[in-house]
Amino acid sequence: MTPDVDGLIRFYKSPLGRLSRHLIREQVSALAGDVTGKRILGLGFATPYLRGALSGAERVLAFMPARQGASAWPREGPSHTVLCDPMELPLTDSAVDLVIAVHAVEHVVDAEELMRELWRICASGAEIVIAVPRRRGPWAQWDNNPFGFGRPYSRGQLDALLREHSFTPLEWRDCLYLPPINRAPVIKSARLFERTGRLFGSTFAGILCVRARKEQFPAIARRKRIERRAGERAFSPQTARIY
Repeated sequence: MTPDVDGLIRFYKSPLGRLSRHLIREQVSALAGDVTGKRILGLGFATPYLRGALSGAERVLAFMPARQGASAWPREGPSHTVLCDPMELPLTDSAVDLVIAVHAVEHVVDAEELMRELWRICASGAEIVIAVPRRRGPWAQWDNNPFGFGRPYSRGQLDALLREHSFTPLEWRDCLYLPPINRAPVIKSARLFERTGRLFGSTFAGILCVRARKEQFPAIARRKRIERRAGERAFSPQTARIY
């Protein structure tokens, strides 16, 4: 099951959503590093984590899966969002320098095919930053948040997925040690939860983040595309939302 764009927007407008965005964005921004002059692709529902790149990057695109729906972003100026099939990204080979994938990998039907597609569009030496729900984390166990849907990952599973598809993990980070409870006492104690949770390692972390670099040669060749039958639509059109 995939959360739709309306549900994602509602979550990020809630107190718990704003807090989780802030905590995850700290880790994603640290992993992404300096984005000046880079061509950046946000995949999934990554727009809450892309705003800082708008001023310095050469180009910023936000690709949203058709099953999820799209929202116009940013609110000021032309929209950077594209509604697409994540298995057939409308980009040429070696088109981007950095991919930030949030609410993406855990929701695709075929994660291996997605990784092959990401390898194709990444330039030589490009990096990807992925945030996914941790398999044993509390956020993956509750369905009151977007990270409670889709397939959660352990560090070993995500490491294997990357390495088997020609991406070398470089740095790992954990975040969201607070429980996914939208109550004032929990929100106010977020920093305490984060500091205390880190004392126990990744045991109580809700989100797993990783930065990986593209290797020069693909480990696994891409599968042949099955031609769509005449008249078959690739996806159902969705109305763009303002976010």
